[in-house]
Amino acid sequence: MDRPVERVGPNALQEAFHRLFEKSRTEPAPTLEQRLDRLQRLRAVVSENEARFVAAISADFGHRSQTETVIAEIMLVLSEITHAAKHLRKWMAVQRVPTALQFVPARNRLMPQPLGVVGIISPWNYPLQLTLAPAVGAIAAGNRVMIKPSELVPRFSALLTEVTAKKFGADELVVTGVEEEIAKAFAALPFDHLMFTGSTRVGRLVAEAAGRNLTPVTLELGGKSPAIVDRSADLDQASERIAYGKLLNAGQTCIAPDYAMVPEAAITDFAGKVEGQMRRMFGSDPANKDYTSIVSDRHYARLEALVADAAAKGAKIIQAAKPTDPAWKRLRKFPPAIILSATPEMTVMQEEIFGPVLPVIGYREASEPIAFVNQRDRPLALYWFGKDDAARDQVLARTVSGGVTVNDCLFHFAQAYQPMGGVGASGTGAYHGEWGFRTFSKLKPVFYRSPLNRLADLYPPYGAKIARLEKLMRWMS
Repeated sequence: MDRPVERVGPNALQEAFHRLFEKSRTEPAPTLEQRLDRLQRLRAVVSENEARFVAAISADFGHRSQTETVIAEIMLVLSEITHAAKHLRKWMAVQRVPTALQFVPARNRLMPQPLGVVGIISPWNYPLQLTLAPAVGAIAAGNRVMIKPSELVPRFSALLTEVTAKKFGADELVVTGVEEEIAKAFAALPFDHLMFTGSTRVGRLVAEAAGRNLTPVTLELGGKSPAIVDRSADLDQASERIAYGKLLNAGQTCIAPDYAMVPEAAITDFAGKVEGQMRRMFGSDPANKDYTSIVSDRHYARLEALVADAAAKGAKIIQAAKPTDPAWKRLRKFPPAIILSATPEMTVMQEEIFGPVLPVIGYREASEPIAFVNQRDRPLALYWFGKDDAARDQVLARTVSGGVTVNDCLFHFAQAYQPMGGVGASGTGAYHGEWGFRTFSKLKPVFYRSPLNRLADLYPPYGAKIARLEKLMRWMS
Protein backbone atom coordinates (compact mmCIF):
# COMPACT_ATOMS: atom_id res chain seq x y z
CA MET A 1 0.00 0.00 0.00
CA ASP A 2 2.38 2.73 1.31
CA ARG A 3 1.16 5.57 -0.91
CA PRO A 4 2.96 8.92 -0.88
CA VAL A 5 1.83 11.19 1.94
CA GLU A 6 -0.27 13.83 0.23
CA ARG A 7 -1.56 16.61 2.41
CA VAL A 8 -5.28 17.03 1.76
CA GLY A 9 -5.66 20.80 2.06
CA PRO A 10 -8.65 22.97 1.21
CA ASN A 11 -8.06 22.79 -2.55
CA ALA A 12 -7.72 19.01 -2.62
CA LEU A 13 -10.71 18.24 -0.40
CA GLN A 14 -13.28 17.81 -3.16
CA GLU A 15 -10.94 15.64 -5.22
CA ALA A 16 -10.16 13.39 -2.24
CA PHE A 17 -13.85 13.00 -1.45
CA HIS A 18 -14.72 12.29 -5.09
CA ARG A 19 -12.12 9.49 -5.22
CA LEU A 20 -13.68 7.82 -2.18
CA PHE A 21 -17.20 8.41 -3.47
CA GLU A 22 -16.57 6.90 -6.90
CA LYS A 23 -14.96 3.80 -5.42
CA SER A 24 -17.86 3.36 -3.00
CA ARG A 25 -20.23 3.25 -5.97
CA THR A 26 -18.19 0.99 -8.27
CA GLU A 27 -17.23 -1.40 -5.44
CA PRO A 28 -20.12 -0.96 -2.99
CA ALA A 29 -19.93 -4.27 -1.13
CA PRO A 30 -16.52 -5.19 0.32
CA THR A 31 -16.29 -8.84 1.31
CA LEU A 32 -15.76 -10.09 4.84
CA GLU A 33 -12.12 -10.79 3.96
CA GLN A 34 -11.58 -7.26 2.63
CA ARG A 35 -13.09 -5.70 5.75
CA LEU A 36 -11.04 -7.89 8.08
CA ASP A 37 -7.92 -6.95 6.14
CA ARG A 38 -8.71 -3.25 6.58
CA LEU A 39 -9.31 -3.73 10.30
CA GLN A 40 -5.97 -5.51 10.63
CA ARG A 41 -4.25 -2.68 8.79
CA LEU A 42 -5.90 -0.22 11.17
CA ARG A 43 -4.60 -2.30 14.07
CA ALA A 44 -1.11 -2.07 12.57
CA VAL A 45 -1.46 1.72 12.31
CA VAL A 46 -1.94 1.85 16.08
CA SER A 47 0.27 -0.97 17.33
CA GLU A 48 3.29 -0.20 15.13
CA ASN A 49 3.23 3.49 16.05
CA GLU A 50 2.13 3.38 19.67
CA ALA A 51 5.17 5.20 21.07
CA ARG A 52 4.99 7.84 18.34
CA PHE A 53 1.31 8.49 19.05
CA VAL A 54 1.98 8.79 22.78
CA ALA A 55 4.77 11.32 22.12
CA ALA A 56 2.80 13.34 19.56
CA ILE A 57 -0.29 13.65 21.75
CA SER A 58 1.82 14.63 24.75
CA ALA A 59 3.57 17.31 22.70
CA ASP A 60 0.23 18.69 21.51
CA PHE A 61 -1.07 18.93 25.09
CA GLY A 62 2.14 20.34 26.53
CA HIS A 63 2.17 17.18 28.63
CA ARG A 64 -0.12 14.18 28.47
CA SER A 65 0.18 11.32 30.91
CA GLN A 66 1.63 8.37 29.00
CA THR A 67 -0.44 5.93 31.03
CA GLU A 68 -3.67 7.77 30.27
CA THR A 69 -2.91 7.76 26.53
CA VAL A 70 -2.16 4.05 26.55
CA ILE A 71 -5.17 3.01 28.66
CA ALA A 72 -7.80 5.47 27.46
CA GLU A 73 -6.78 5.60 23.81
CA ILE A 74 -4.43 2.90 22.52
CA MET A 75 -5.96 -0.02 24.41
CA LEU A 76 -9.55 1.04 23.79
CA VAL A 77 -8.99 1.28 20.03
CA LEU A 78 -7.22 -2.08 19.87
CA SER A 79 -10.02 -3.63 21.92
CA GLU A 80 -12.62 -2.13 19.57
CA ILE A 81 -10.84 -3.61 16.54
CA THR A 82 -10.57 -7.04 18.17
CA HIS A 83 -14.26 -7.03 19.07
CA ALA A 84 -15.34 -6.00 15.56
CA ALA A 85 -13.13 -8.59 13.86
CA LYS A 86 -14.45 -11.34 16.14
CA HIS A 87 -18.12 -10.57 15.50
CA LEU A 88 -18.06 -9.18 11.95
CA ARG A 89 -19.20 -12.33 10.16
CA LYS A 90 -22.32 -12.46 12.35
CA TRP A 91 -22.99 -8.73 11.95
CA MET A 92 -22.78 -8.98 8.14
CA ALA A 93 -25.12 -11.96 7.88
CA VAL A 94 -28.51 -11.47 6.27
CA GLN A 95 -31.06 -11.61 9.08
CA ARG A 96 -34.24 -13.66 9.05
CA VAL A 97 -37.28 -11.54 9.91
CA PRO A 98 -40.80 -12.90 10.63
CA THR A 99 -43.41 -12.55 7.92
CA ALA A 100 -46.98 -11.46 8.71
CA LEU A 101 -49.48 -14.34 8.45
CA GLN A 102 -51.41 -12.83 5.54
CA PHE A 103 -48.26 -12.90 3.37
CA VAL A 104 -47.09 -16.44 4.19
CA PRO A 105 -45.45 -18.37 2.52
CA ALA A 106 -43.44 -15.31 1.47
CA ARG A 107 -40.34 -14.41 3.52
CA ASN A 108 -38.64 -11.30 4.85
CA ARG A 109 -34.94 -10.61 5.27
CA LEU A 110 -32.77 -7.71 6.47
CA MET A 111 -29.60 -7.17 4.46
CA PRO A 112 -26.87 -4.99 6.04
CA GLN A 113 -25.18 -2.86 3.37
CA PRO A 114 -22.45 -0.18 3.50
CA LEU A 115 -23.68 3.38 3.26
CA GLY A 116 -20.73 4.52 1.12
CA VAL A 117 -18.47 7.29 2.39
CA VAL A 118 -18.41 8.16 6.10
CA GLY A 119 -16.98 11.46 7.31
CA ILE A 120 -15.52 11.71 10.83
CA ILE A 121 -14.81 15.05 12.49
CA SER A 122 -12.83 14.21 15.62
CA PRO A 123 -11.97 16.24 18.74
CA TRP A 124 -8.69 17.02 20.48
CA ASN A 125 -9.26 15.61 23.96
CA TYR A 126 -8.84 11.93 23.06
CA PRO A 127 -7.61 12.40 19.51
CA LEU A 128 -6.65 8.81 18.72
CA GLN A 129 -9.53 7.01 20.38
CA LEU A 130 -12.30 9.39 19.28
CA THR A 131 -10.97 9.33 15.71
CA LEU A 132 -10.32 5.64 15.18
CA ALA A 133 -13.08 4.04 17.28
CA PRO A 134 -15.76 5.46 14.95
CA ALA A 135 -13.57 4.48 11.98
CA VAL A 136 -13.62 0.87 13.22
CA GLY A 137 -17.41 0.81 12.96
CA ALA A 138 -17.39 2.51 9.57
CA ILE A 139 -14.77 0.13 8.13
CA ALA A 140 -16.48 -2.94 9.60
CA ALA A 141 -19.68 -1.83 7.90
CA GLY A 142 -17.81 -1.70 4.58
CA ASN A 143 -17.50 2.04 4.11
CA ARG A 144 -14.78 4.34 2.81
CA VAL A 145 -13.67 6.88 5.43
CA MET A 146 -12.55 10.50 5.42
CA ILE A 147 -11.24 11.95 8.70
CA LYS A 148 -10.82 15.57 9.75
CA PRO A 149 -8.78 15.80 13.01
CA SER A 150 -8.79 18.77 15.38
CA GLU A 151 -6.59 21.79 14.76
CA LEU A 152 -5.55 21.72 18.44
CA VAL A 153 -3.53 18.52 17.95
CA PRO A 154 -1.44 19.23 14.83
CA ARG A 155 1.39 16.81 15.67
CA PHE A 156 -1.02 13.95 16.17
CA SER A 157 -2.85 14.89 12.96
CA ALA A 158 0.36 14.95 10.92
CA LEU A 159 1.39 11.57 12.31
CA LEU A 160 -2.02 10.02 11.62
CA THR A 161 -1.86 11.30 8.05
CA GLU A 162 1.60 9.78 7.59
CA VAL A 163 0.95 6.34 9.03
CA THR A 164 -2.50 5.78 7.50
CA ALA A 165 -1.10 6.66 4.06
CA LYS A 166 1.30 3.73 4.46
CA LYS A 167 -1.51 1.26 5.16
CA PHE A 168 -4.54 2.50 3.20
CA GLY A 169 -5.17 3.52 -0.37
CA ALA A 170 -6.51 6.97 -1.15
CA ASP A 171 -9.77 5.29 -2.16
CA GLU A 172 -10.10 3.57 1.25
CA LEU A 173 -9.24 6.00 4.05
CA VAL A 174 -8.04 9.62 3.92
CA VAL A 175 -6.99 12.06 6.66
CA THR A 176 -7.38 15.74 5.79
CA GLY A 177 -5.58 18.83 7.01
CA VAL A 178 -6.80 20.71 10.08
CA GLU A 179 -7.25 24.27 8.81
CA GLU A 180 -10.39 26.16 9.77
CA GLU A 181 -11.54 26.44 6.14
CA ILE A 182 -11.28 22.65 5.83
CA ALA A 183 -13.57 22.17 8.83
CA LYS A 184 -16.31 24.25 7.23
CA ALA A 185 -15.95 22.65 3.81
CA PHE A 186 -15.71 19.13 5.29
CA ALA A 187 -19.12 19.28 6.97
CA ALA A 188 -20.65 20.51 3.72
CA LEU A 189 -19.49 17.49 1.67
CA PRO A 190 -22.28 15.09 0.62
CA PHE A 191 -21.23 12.21 2.84
CA ASP A 192 -23.45 9.17 3.21
CA HIS A 193 -23.05 9.61 6.98
CA LEU A 194 -21.21 12.20 9.06
CA MET A 195 -20.00 11.72 12.61
CA PHE A 196 -18.96 14.64 14.79
CA THR A 197 -17.55 14.55 18.30
CA GLY A 198 -17.19 17.88 20.10
CA SER A 199 -19.09 20.71 21.68
CA THR A 200 -22.84 21.21 21.46
CA ARG A 201 -22.32 24.65 19.91
CA VAL A 202 -20.21 23.34 17.03
CA GLY A 203 -22.42 20.26 16.75
CA ARG A 204 -25.34 22.49 15.83
CA LEU A 205 -23.28 24.07 13.02
CA VAL A 206 -22.18 20.67 11.74
CA ALA A 207 -25.77 19.38 11.73
CA GLU A 208 -26.91 22.50 9.88
CA ALA A 209 -24.22 22.10 7.21
CA ALA A 210 -24.93 18.38 6.80
CA GLY A 211 -28.64 19.03 6.61
CA ARG A 212 -28.23 20.88 3.31
CA ASN A 213 -27.23 17.56 1.75
CA LEU A 214 -29.71 15.54 3.85
CA THR A 215 -26.65 13.78 5.25
CA PRO A 216 -27.53 11.74 8.35
CA VAL A 217 -25.39 12.65 11.35
CA THR A 218 -24.21 11.06 14.55
CA LEU A 219 -23.39 13.75 17.11
CA GLU A 220 -21.35 12.89 20.20
CA LEU A 221 -21.52 16.09 22.21
CA GLY A 222 -21.25 16.75 25.92
CA GLY A 223 -22.96 18.75 28.61
CA LYS A 224 -23.05 18.76 32.38
CA SER A 225 -22.94 15.16 33.57
CA PRO A 226 -24.00 14.86 37.24
CA ALA A 227 -22.64 12.58 39.93
CA ILE A 228 -25.43 11.92 42.45
CA VAL A 229 -24.27 10.70 45.85
CA ASP A 230 -27.15 9.03 47.66
CA ARG A 231 -27.50 9.02 51.46
CA SER A 232 -26.72 5.30 51.36
CA ALA A 233 -23.38 5.85 49.59
CA ASP A 234 -19.98 4.98 51.00
CA LEU A 235 -18.37 8.46 50.95
CA ASP A 236 -14.83 7.09 50.87
CA GLN A 237 -15.62 5.00 47.84
CA ALA A 238 -17.64 7.71 46.08
CA SER A 239 -15.02 10.40 46.66
CA GLU A 240 -12.21 8.22 45.28
CA ARG A 241 -14.11 7.28 42.14
CA ILE A 242 -15.45 10.77 41.46
CA ALA A 243 -11.95 12.22 41.95
CA TYR A 244 -10.57 9.79 39.39
CA GLY A 245 -13.38 10.43 36.92
CA LYS A 246 -12.93 14.18 37.26
CA LEU A 247 -9.12 14.27 36.98
CA LEU A 248 -8.55 11.71 34.21
CA ASN A 249 -7.04 13.71 31.34
CA ALA A 250 -7.24 16.71 33.70
CA GLY A 251 -11.02 16.68 33.37
CA GLN A 252 -10.88 17.12 29.59
CA THR A 253 -13.33 14.27 29.08
CA CYS A 254 -16.82 14.66 27.62
CA ILE A 255 -18.25 12.12 30.10
CA ALA A 256 -16.35 13.40 33.16
CA PRO A 257 -18.54 14.02 36.21
CA ASP A 258 -19.21 17.72 35.76
CA TYR A 259 -20.65 18.39 39.23
CA ALA A 260 -21.58 16.38 42.31
CA MET A 261 -24.85 16.44 44.25
CA VAL A 262 -24.39 15.38 47.87
CA PRO A 263 -26.66 15.28 50.96
CA GLU A 264 -26.38 18.68 52.60
CA ALA A 265 -25.13 17.31 55.90
CA ALA A 266 -22.29 15.43 54.17
CA ILE A 267 -20.89 18.22 51.97
CA THR A 268 -17.92 19.14 54.16
CA ASP A 269 -16.98 15.53 54.76
CA PHE A 270 -17.34 14.67 51.05
CA ALA A 271 -15.30 17.68 49.88
CA GLY A 272 -12.51 16.85 52.31
CA LYS A 273 -12.41 13.26 51.11
CA VAL A 274 -12.38 14.28 47.44
CA GLU A 275 -9.53 16.72 48.08
CA GLY A 276 -7.61 13.99 49.89
CA GLN A 277 -8.11 11.55 47.03
CA MET A 278 -6.99 14.14 44.49
CA ARG A 279 -3.78 14.72 46.45
CA ARG A 280 -3.21 10.97 46.85
CA MET A 281 -3.62 10.31 43.14
CA PHE A 282 -1.82 13.29 41.66
CA GLY A 283 0.06 14.95 44.51
CA SER A 284 0.59 18.71 44.65
CA ASP A 285 3.60 19.00 42.32
CA PRO A 286 2.71 20.42 38.89
CA ALA A 287 5.63 18.47 37.40
CA ASN A 288 3.90 15.17 38.26
CA LYS A 289 4.00 13.14 35.04
CA ASP A 290 0.70 11.44 35.86
CA TYR A 291 -1.16 14.77 35.70
CA THR A 292 -2.07 16.01 32.22
CA SER A 293 -1.78 19.60 31.01
CA ILE A 294 -4.65 21.74 29.80
CA VAL A 295 -4.51 21.69 26.02
CA SER A 296 -4.03 25.43 25.37
CA ASP A 297 -3.56 28.81 27.04
CA ARG A 298 -7.07 29.77 25.97
CA HIS A 299 -8.59 26.76 27.68
CA TYR A 300 -6.49 27.37 30.80
CA ALA A 301 -7.67 30.99 30.96
CA ARG A 302 -11.27 29.86 30.61
CA LEU A 303 -10.93 27.58 33.65
CA GLU A 304 -9.35 30.42 35.63
CA ALA A 305 -12.33 32.60 34.75
CA LEU A 306 -14.83 29.93 35.84
CA VAL A 307 -13.24 29.59 39.28
CA ALA A 308 -12.85 33.37 39.69
CA ASP A 309 -16.50 33.96 38.76
CA ALA A 310 -17.66 31.37 41.29
CA ALA A 311 -15.52 32.92 44.03
CA ALA A 312 -16.82 36.40 43.21
CA LYS A 313 -20.40 35.11 43.53
CA GLY A 314 -19.87 33.65 46.98
CA ALA A 315 -18.52 30.14 46.45
CA LYS A 316 -15.87 28.64 48.68
CA ILE A 317 -12.92 27.38 46.63
CA ILE A 318 -10.75 24.49 47.82
CA GLN A 319 -7.59 24.50 45.73
CA ALA A 320 -4.02 23.48 46.60
CA ALA A 321 -2.50 26.30 44.54
CA LYS A 322 -3.66 29.33 42.59
CA PRO A 323 -3.94 28.87 38.83
CA THR A 324 -1.78 31.98 38.43
CA ASP A 325 1.11 30.30 40.26
CA PRO A 326 3.98 30.38 37.69
CA ALA A 327 4.97 26.76 38.36
CA TRP A 328 1.49 25.55 37.42
CA LYS A 329 0.72 28.04 34.68
CA ARG A 330 4.00 27.54 32.82
CA LEU A 331 3.19 23.83 32.44
CA ARG A 332 -0.51 24.56 31.90
CA LYS A 333 -1.28 22.23 34.82
CA PHE A 334 -4.50 23.51 36.36
CA PRO A 335 -4.63 22.96 40.16
CA PRO A 336 -7.67 20.77 40.91
CA ALA A 337 -10.46 22.85 42.39
CA ILE A 338 -13.54 21.98 44.46
CA ILE A 339 -16.27 24.61 44.47
CA LEU A 340 -18.63 24.60 47.45
CA SER A 341 -21.92 26.52 47.59
CA ALA A 342 -22.17 26.55 43.79
CA THR A 343 -25.36 28.19 42.52
CA PRO A 344 -27.10 28.18 39.11
CA GLU A 345 -26.09 31.83 38.58
CA MET A 346 -22.41 30.92 38.43
CA THR A 347 -20.92 30.37 34.99
CA VAL A 348 -19.41 27.11 36.21
CA MET A 349 -22.95 25.76 36.56
CA GLN A 350 -24.05 27.01 33.16
CA GLU A 351 -21.28 25.65 30.92
CA GLU A 352 -19.64 22.26 30.54
CA ILE A 353 -16.47 22.63 32.63
CA PHE A 354 -14.08 20.36 30.71
CA GLY A 355 -11.37 20.67 33.31
CA PRO A 356 -10.34 19.64 36.86
CA VAL A 357 -12.98 21.73 38.62
CA LEU A 358 -15.72 20.05 40.67
CA PRO A 359 -18.72 22.05 41.92
CA VAL A 360 -20.50 20.38 44.86
CA ILE A 361 -24.20 21.04 45.45
CA GLY A 362 -26.13 20.03 48.54
CA TYR A 363 -29.63 18.57 48.63
CA ARG A 364 -32.11 17.67 51.41
CA GLU A 365 -34.73 15.48 49.77
CA ALA A 366 -34.03 12.51 47.51
CA SER A 367 -36.27 14.04 44.84
CA GLU A 368 -34.12 17.18 44.50
CA PRO A 369 -31.30 15.73 42.35
CA ILE A 370 -33.86 14.23 39.97
CA ALA A 371 -35.65 17.58 39.61
CA PHE A 372 -32.33 19.42 39.22
CA VAL A 373 -31.19 17.14 36.38
CA ASN A 374 -34.58 17.23 34.65
CA GLN A 375 -34.70 21.03 34.62
CA ARG A 376 -31.57 21.12 32.43
CA ASP A 377 -30.37 19.74 29.12
CA ARG A 378 -30.12 15.97 29.16
CA PRO A 379 -26.57 15.00 30.04
CA LEU A 380 -24.24 12.70 28.13
CA ALA A 381 -23.59 10.69 31.30
CA LEU A 382 -25.02 10.30 34.80
CA TYR A 383 -23.34 8.70 37.80
CA TRP A 384 -25.12 7.39 40.88
CA PHE A 385 -23.48 6.25 44.11
CA GLY A 386 -25.21 4.32 46.87
CA LYS A 387 -26.47 1.01 48.22
CA ASP A 388 -30.21 1.70 48.21
CA ASP A 389 -31.54 -0.17 45.16
CA ALA A 390 -34.94 1.53 45.29
CA ALA A 391 -33.36 5.00 45.33
CA ARG A 392 -31.09 4.01 42.45
CA ASP A 393 -33.97 2.71 40.38
CA GLN A 394 -35.93 5.93 40.96
CA VAL A 395 -33.06 7.97 39.50
CA LEU A 396 -32.63 5.58 36.56
CA ALA A 397 -36.35 5.61 35.78
CA ARG A 398 -36.97 9.33 36.19
CA THR A 399 -33.94 10.83 34.44
CA VAL A 400 -32.81 10.60 30.81
CA SER A 401 -29.12 10.60 29.91
CA GLY A 402 -26.79 9.23 27.26
CA GLY A 403 -25.44 6.56 29.60
CA VAL A 404 -25.06 5.65 33.27
CA THR A 405 -22.40 4.11 35.47
CA VAL A 406 -23.56 3.01 38.92
CA ASN A 407 -21.07 3.32 41.80
CA ASP A 408 -18.29 4.51 39.52
CA CYS A 409 -17.56 6.94 36.70
CA LEU A 410 -16.74 6.65 33.00
CA PHE A 411 -16.77 2.88 32.60
CA HIS A 412 -20.05 2.55 30.71
CA PHE A 413 -18.12 4.11 27.81
CA ALA A 414 -15.74 1.15 27.59
CA GLN A 415 -18.43 -1.53 27.15
CA ALA A 416 -18.19 -2.98 23.64
CA TYR A 417 -21.62 -4.62 23.93
CA GLN A 418 -23.34 -1.34 24.89
CA PRO A 419 -24.02 1.71 22.69
CA MET A 420 -22.33 5.02 23.35
CA GLY A 421 -24.39 8.06 22.49
CA GLY A 422 -26.05 11.19 23.79
CA VAL A 423 -29.62 12.42 23.87
CA GLY A 424 -30.97 15.86 23.06
CA ALA A 425 -28.31 18.53 23.55
CA SER A 426 -25.73 15.87 24.44
CA GLY A 427 -25.98 14.18 21.06
CA THR A 428 -27.85 11.92 18.72
CA GLY A 429 -27.11 8.43 17.44
CA ALA A 430 -24.73 5.86 18.90
CA TYR A 431 -21.69 3.77 18.15
CA HIS A 432 -19.31 1.15 19.70
CA GLY A 433 -19.30 -2.51 18.72
CA GLU A 434 -22.34 -3.70 16.80
CA TRP A 435 -24.00 -0.33 17.41
CA GLY A 436 -21.30 1.34 15.31
CA PHE A 437 -21.74 -1.27 12.58
CA ARG A 438 -25.47 -0.55 12.53
CA THR A 439 -25.01 3.22 12.55
CA PHE A 440 -22.81 3.06 9.46
CA SER A 441 -24.93 0.46 7.65
CA LYS A 442 -28.21 0.45 5.82
CA LEU A 443 -30.33 -2.45 7.05
CA LYS A 444 -32.20 -3.01 3.81
CA PRO A 445 -35.53 -4.86 4.12
CA VAL A 446 -36.14 -7.41 1.35
CA PHE A 447 -39.50 -9.13 0.73
CA TYR A 448 -39.42 -12.39 -1.24
CA ARG A 449 -42.81 -13.19 -2.70
CA SER A 450 -43.78 -16.84 -2.98
CA PRO A 451 -45.42 -18.23 -6.13
CA LEU A 452 -48.15 -19.55 -3.84
CA ASN A 453 -49.18 -16.07 -2.60
CA ARG A 454 -52.64 -14.85 -3.67
CA LEU A 455 -51.53 -11.21 -3.70
CA ALA A 456 -52.90 -10.83 -7.22
CA ASP A 457 -56.33 -10.86 -5.63
CA LEU A 458 -55.55 -7.32 -4.50
CA TYR A 459 -55.32 -6.09 -8.09
CA PRO A 460 -58.25 -4.37 -9.84
CA PRO A 461 -60.85 -4.74 -11.09
CA TYR A 462 -62.19 -4.93 -7.56
CA GLY A 463 -65.25 -6.96 -6.79
CA ALA A 464 -66.40 -9.81 -4.60
CA LYS A 465 -62.87 -11.27 -4.41
CA ILE A 466 -61.49 -8.14 -2.71
CA ALA A 467 -64.35 -8.19 -0.18
CA ARG A 468 -63.50 -11.77 0.74
CA LEU A 469 -59.79 -10.99 0.94
CA GLU A 470 -60.41 -7.88 3.03
CA LYS A 471 -62.52 -9.92 5.45
CA LEU A 472 -59.71 -12.50 5.73
CA MET A 473 -57.05 -9.80 6.25
CA ARG A 474 -59.13 -8.14 8.97
CA TRP A 475 -59.44 -11.45 10.73
CA MET A 476 -55.69 -12.06 10.51
CA SER A 477 -54.92 -8.54 11.77
